[in-house]
Amino acid sequence: MPPAPSASPSVLDLAPVIPVVVLEDAADAVPLARALAAGGLPAIEVTLRTEAAPEAIRAIADAVPEAVVGAGTVLDAESVRTAVAAGARFLVSPGWTDTLLEAMRASGVPFLPGVSTASEVVALLERGVTQMKFFPAEAAGGTAYLKSLASPLPRARFCPTGGVTAANAAGYLELPNVACVGGTWMLPQDALAAKDWDRVQALAAEASGAAAAR
Repeated sequence: MPPAPSASPSVLDLAPVIPVVVLEDAADAVPLARALAAGGLPAIEVTLRTEAAPEAIRAIADAVPEAVVGAGTVLDAESVRTAVAAGARFLVSPGWTDTLLEAMRASGVPFLPGVSTASEVVALLERGVTQMKFFPAEAAGGTAYLKSLASPLPRARFCPTGGVTAANAAGYLELPNVACVGGTWMLPQDALAAKDWDRVQALAAEASGAAAAR
């Protein structure tokens, strides 16, 4: 039986830049999501690294219709269920196993499994998955590594995250096999601590504008 097609036909096309959000306080979720969406970054990945994450995803899903909220750091079937129940509209994992891939595929929610080697990419292609997260992007070889994968593995498309910054994002987005990037540079810690949503919106607008101009 041929592998099923990827369950993530459109995650990579949501936006050229996906903010990767770590929230300690779910009360910050809605104003943060509104600031990011108003700045032109409507696809938001809330990582499941904190206890507040499921509540934050639920709050964004309920109160910020202009945003497309997803869950990151999805590691197992339980976190898949938690994220989807909270309202996540896409899933992102730092890596993958067949068990995790099966759980993400069965959820019916678009997903990006993480890869960092050519062998992992080939294994996903064998399973019918063509859209992937490249992580940790800079540590795993950066733009040079992804560029080297484009010719032998032309069906694979990537969202690099991990070390992607305002300074190097354009270099990733210029690659033919990169559809979007994920990062935190529009979410500086001091702005989040001060709940300076205007600054977040301005930085989001800069990231969105730079990506659109590439």
